[in-house]
Amino acid sequence: MSEPAAAAPVTAPPENRRSILRIILRVLIAAPAIVFAVLVHAYLTLPDVRPLKTSNPSTTAFMELRAREARAKGRQPRRLQRWVSYARVSPHLKRAVLVAEDDAFWQHEGVDFEQLQESLEVDWTRGRLARGGSTITQQLAKNLYLSPSKNPLRKLRELIIARRLEAELPKSRILELYLNVIEWGDGIYGIESAARSYFQTSAADLDPTQSALLAAAIVNPRLLTPAHPTARLIRRQRLILQRMGAVEPPPE
Repeated sequence: MSEPAAAAPVTAPPENRRSILRIILRVLIAAPAIVFAVLVHAYLTLPDVRPLKTSNPSTTAFMELRAREARAKGRQPRRLQRWVSYARVSPHLKRAVLVAEDDAFWQHEGVDFEQLQESLEVDWTRGRLARGGSTITQQLAKNLYLSPSKNPLRKLRELIIARRLEAELPKSRILELYLNVIEWGDGIYGIESAARSYFQTSAADLDPTQSALLAAAIVNPRLLTPAHPTARLIRRQRLILQRMGAVEPPPE
C-alpha cells in the first residue's frame, strides 16, 4: 500500500505577505517618533525645582502616597514632621546618612553613573528591576515629585530632576531637604521627628551611635525600626559607625 502524499506547506498569499510587511515597516518608522514624543512630554512636564532654593515643600509625593494608602485601609493618615535647618542637624547624623546612602555625594552631579551601571548589570542578570543605585539627590527627586514604581519612564524623570536639583541647589540644601522629608517610620518624616520619636532628643544632639542607627534604618524604615532594632539593623549600624570618619558632610 502506497504512503499518503505529504501535505503541501500552507503559505500566505503574496498580497497578505505584502500587507504584513507594510504594517511592520510603518511600525518601525513610527517607533522613533513615538519614543521622541514620550521623551519630550516627560521633559516638558518636569517640576520647577527653583523654588526649593528658599522655600520648604509643604508636602511630598511620597507623603501623599502614604496618606492614600492609609485612607484605603480605613485609617486616618499620620504625619509627624518638624522642619529643622541644616545647621541644626548633628554632624554625626549627616556623616552616617552619607555613608549609608551615598558615599560618593561629593563626586557626582546628581547621578552616580558608575553605581547606576552596576545596578543595571545586576538587574539584567537577575532578569528584573530589583537593586537600587540611587544617589541621595535621586531619592530626593523621587520623594518630592514621583512614585516608588520601577517604571522606566519614571526612572528617566527621576534622573533629569536629580540633575536639575544639582544645577540649582548647593549640596547642603539638597541634603537638608532630604533629611527633612524622608520617611523614618510609620508617619514619621524628617530627622527632627525621628530623633524625638526614638531618642527623645533633638536632631542637633544626636550622638554617633544614635545617628548610625537612624541612618541604618533608611533602607526600609517600616521594617527596620530604631525603636526595636533587629540583628540586621544592628549589623548595619556597626558598619556605618566604622566608616563615618571617612566622609565629610557639606559645609553650612
